[in-house]
Amino acid sequence: MSEKFVIEIISPDGSILKSETQEVTIPSSEGQMGILKNHIPIITFLRPGIIVIKGTEEKKYFVEDGTVEFADNILLILTSTAKLLSELNRNLVSNLLSEAEKQFNSDKMNDKEKYLLSYKIDTLKEINQ
Repeated sequence: MSEKFVIEIISPDGSILKSETQEVTIPSSEGQMGILKNHIPIITFLRPGIIVIKGTEEKKYFVEDGTVEFADNILLILTSTAKLLSELNRNLVSNLLSEAEKQFNSDKMNDKEKYLLSYKIDTLKEINQ
């Protein structure tokens, strides 16, 4: 019996990924969440972080925001940004990090925005190592 389920990542520009996988880890607003076949149905929000998709090969995507729905062994991720880590160059990551740090130090940020930016900064630093 197959232990696979369907994952689809969609952005406003179109479908980024649609395939079968065995395990996905998402950076949900509640923390890192692992999803396997027959997981209970969920709806949650993404925070900045890395989606890890484990199947025949491992794929990692950087995301900044979005929503996640899992039901009937279909994982649907709607996000404005999903960038394959292997395709990110160091200059882009450094620029995103610099911009996020400037925003974080702004007096115009509320607590929620600072919370999300702190995850973005930590993730970008991890990617840039």
